[in-house]
Amino acid sequence: MRRGKRTRDFDAVIAAPFGRVGFMLEGDAITDISFLDKNTPLWPPRTSQARKVARVLRSYFGDSRYSFHLPLKLDGTPFQQRVWRALQRIPAGRTLSYGALAKKLDTSARAVGNACRAKPVPIIVPCHR
Repeated sequence: MRRGKRTRDFDAVIAAPFGRVGFMLEGDAITDISFLDKNTPLWPPRTSQARKVARVLRSYFGDSRYSFHLPLKLDGTPFQQRVWRALQRIPAGRTLSYGALAKKLDTSARAVGNACRAKPVPIIVPCHR
């Protein structure tokens, strides 16, 4: 579990093929998704929006080409935000190396990799396509 977060901090903790996924919302927007250990207790969705997010994530687990249409509220630097938007534009099933993305954004592959590492919502903002 990410440091400083407890199961009850999440709006839900759901089962995933690789363990558990916890997510947090601010209003209707997703602010955080965390990969959790398979022994982390499940936590039912607290709100109707949390139930919707849980359904969408489960749909993705069943079909990795699932296209997300959920509101996000991502805290990050302007550069990180730019990288995250670019990552979201890569179609499911397509690949783009950090170097190729860096070239499109006129930056370095290391800077793109660092922005990927800092993103608070893996799965929805992909790191590896």
